[in-house]
Amino acid sequence: MIDFDLLQLLLLPLLAGIGIALVAGPLGAFVVWRRMAYFGDTLAHSALLGVALGVIADWNLTVSMMLAGVFISLALWQLQNRSPLASDTLLGILSHSALALGLVCVSLLSAKRINLFGYLFGDLLTVGYADIAVIYLAGAACLAVLAYCWRPLVMAAIDEDLARVEGYSVEKLRLLLMVLMATVVAISMKLVGVLLITALLIIPAAAARRLTHSPEAMAIVASMVGVLSVIGGIFSSVLFDIPAGPAVVLTAAFVFMASLIKK
Repeated sequence: MIDFDLLQLLLLPLLAGIGIALVAGPLGAFVVWRRMAYFGDTLAHSALLGVALGVIADWNLTVSMMLAGVFISLALWQLQNRSPLASDTLLGILSHSALALGLVCVSLLSAKRINLFGYLFGDLLTVGYADIAVIYLAGAACLAVLAYCWRPLVMAAIDEDLARVEGYSVEKLRLLLMVLMATVVAISMKLVGVLLITALLIIPAAAARRLTHSPEAMAIVASMVGVLSVIGGIFSSVLFDIPAGPAVVLTAAFVFMASLIKK
């Protein structure tokens, strides 16, 4: 027998998770193609800094996380163009600096209430209507930008030299991808939290890569895997009384392991 009270309780978390999965799928494909997983971790660390600064300034936390991620993206873009250091070294510097600064700011918030555990591991069951609006508006904007810039982004991901020959600015495309990732990381925090956010981008896309043969198909299948992971993870969290964020990621990991069976 269907428990309608339970379905009503899970409606907002499901809507939030599905909205995030739909945009994380195509963007995750670029993360896999361009090997940007470490950058995703850097953005996650900067999001914690955004949370602390948002609480201090009494701003909307999603907006403050987005701004922190955009700032880190701009900083990395500038450093890549000006510094002789390798990208992974620059990412290490920015990632740990942002995390350290975020922890220092959090330590100064003893007089203010902040659910640090929720931001580390996700707290999807507390999603409200305002969160849904932000997720779908920001997600729709990201998907619109991806659709408009799809060809140059794919070309730059496959061969940067060829993209330059075609007249595209690879540096600007790289920055655009970073800003889009910062947006998705910010709106995904309530789903999986700081520690698991990169997994939501990578695992569905990695599974889709095993199952498809074109960039467009990979983006679509990655979104489908993400949606399946969200639905399975949320219901598993209720059934087994486990955190929703880790349950979503484990469901995605299960789908990825299943995709390995395909030869």
